Amino acid sequence: MILTGPEIQAAASDGRISISPFNADQVNPNSYNVCLGHKLLTYTDEVIDPYRPNPTREIIIGEEGHVLQPDQLYLGHTMERVGSDTYVPLLFGRSSVGRLGLFVEITAPIGDIGFHGQWTLMLAPVRPLRVYPGMKIGQIMFFVSLGEIDLYRGKYQSSAGPQESRYWKDVAVMAS
Repeated sequence: MILTGPEIQAAASDGRISISPFNADQVNPNSYNVCLGHKLLTYTDEVIDPYRPNPTREIIIGEEGHVLQPDQLYLGHTMERVGSDTYVPLLFGRSSVGRLGLFVEITAPIGDIGFHGQWTLMLAPVRPLRVYPGMKIGQIMFFVSLGEIDLYRGKYQSSAGPQESRYWKDVAVMAS
């Protein structure tokens, strides 16, 4: 089951969902709009290697916006800190943004129960596209879970700003 807009608002009011800052105008019939934060990261090496940390470059998006380029992966973040110890959050791009040719969060829309933080957004434009801090970039839906809940305690907990991949930490654990 998916939460309706009024239930998202009620759950944000009573603490079952945390959204900060919360804006009632961003509640949709069955989702909550999230906005783009002011930082982007891009990987700087020619080849990205999942078995080691990869260097990144930080871009601050000014009020004039920043033009995203095709064939480039940008890691952005939501302005809002979002999470729930009760519901499964899923983040998708907004259709209005998709119609501009921007892929948002294509491969990893699911959040874990117990994660609380700013969400890292994987942004990939099909043509040059100017983005702005605070623009509505995606929407989070909340689903009811079935069964015992094991809260997230992973490597991205309490994220602030865009987070580069930490896949290499999984490899290090497997090698131990």
